[in-house]
Amino acid sequence: MSRRGLFLLAAVAGIAFLLWSSFPELNLSPATREVVTVKEEAPRADPGAAGPHGFRQAARKAMPSVVNVYTLKQVPARRGSAPGDPFERFFEAPQGPATSLGSGVIVSGDGYILTNNHVVEGADEIAVAFRTGEAAEARIVGLDPETDLAVLKVDAKGLAPVTFADPKSIEVGDPVLAIGNPFGVGQTVTQGIVSATGRNRLGINTFENFIQTDAAINPGNSGGALVDASGALIGINTAIYSESGGSQGIGFAIPVSIARQVLEQILKTGRVERGWLGIDARDVSPGNGSPGQRIVIAGVLRGGPADSGGIKPGDRLLAMDKEPVADTVELINRIAAVAPGGAVELVVARGGRELALSVRVGKRPPPRRGE
Repeated sequence: MSRRGLFLLAAVAGIAFLLWSSFPELNLSPATREVVTVKEEAPRADPGAAGPHGFRQAARKAMPSVVNVYTLKQVPARRGSAPGDPFERFFEAPQGPATSLGSGVIVSGDGYILTNNHVVEGADEIAVAFRTGEAAEARIVGLDPETDLAVLKVDAKGLAPVTFADPKSIEVGDPVLAIGNPFGVGQTVTQGIVSATGRNRLGINTFENFIQTDAAINPGNSGGALVDASGALIGINTAIYSESGGSQGIGFAIPVSIARQVLEQILKTGRVERGWLGIDARDVSPGNGSPGQRIVIAGVLRGGPADSGGIKPGDRLLAMDKEPVADTVELINRIAAVAPGGAVELVVARGGRELALSVRVGKRPPPRRGE
């Protein structure tokens, strides 16, 4: 018996059709943790390996690994960017009880799927539709709002998992394919190039290291795959810059390096834990600090890890673990990568002297709702 019917949309031969199905009560609590083996990193794709038929082999390899994600939830209005904010999340959610749509990527043959947190956040029911037109109920295994990633699980076997690309193989100018379900029309492949890497300070996520692409991606593509010329996953499509709501050639994907780290942590523990110091760090302009003194500690949380380790407001950060730190973005990312409880050595300038301080990293608090 079901508590409500869920509209399932699936794409077959490029036409979206409606599936009616009865779902049992969904359990959105973390699933039993399992060890899942994902496909090994693919060798570097040859940008010139498209051949006489373009990218058909890459598309043929990757398309079975991409699914459509449908959710049913109560929403007061369309979830998206604030008025005037050009950054758009690619999904549609009309006002009131409604289904919303997105995409996802199969990462294991027994039913684990990567998608965006914003696609499934707050959903009452979730289902995925495969390229074959079949549909299955899905449950949330874990969410990571700070990278906008989520892991789902469906009870299915024999699925086609995506192959992960080597993160070091991604370069500006490489041809890429974006695969997803734009506007609910059905699974669609678009082609472009890597326009830039390492994009941050966009204000989309807490942790940003985006791949920028000009491949056409639109509402419904969220959580879908960005793949290289060999069909290997290089990123999860997550946002676009647009003044019209449609593709304007500036799209952003979460790189496979971050996606895989989040996936592995969620599969292991059901959550993502990051390091934290309890500081307010600010970038200093080159003219206001000597080389290597580009970060100033503006504030220290009383009783926090940095306070306990001897860090003081006004300190200029010079290095972490004997490596220079370029700016606050790099500092946050490097601290976050340290397991809570681990120690780091911070070198700071204070009163004309350099001090080496050992600081035990704490656990990063969960983001507050609305941040």
